[in-house]
Amino acid sequence: MKAIGKYVVVSDVHEEITSKSGLVLSTGDTDELRYQLADVHASGELVDTVDKGSEVYYDKHQGHNIRLEGNLYRIISERDIVICL
Repeated sequence: MKAIGKYVVVSDVHEEITSKSGLVLSTGDTDELRYQLADVHASGELVDTVDKGSEVYYDKHQGHNIRLEGNLYRIISERDIVICL
């Protein structure tokens, strides 16, 4: 799989989010969070900030889903990435 231009192919990473007091937040509570942790699977030739295998946080309200070979991926623009880990 190869992304084109400034697009990045990612898959979401399930993360257990806890409150400051140590309580695990439910799925409904985490839906209110704007940013999602993801693994990068491919990046276009014009993307210079992330590489395959990187972990990033991106704006989960952006991009489009695509299913390839039974796996769900999200296609986002490089500008939707807010943090590279």
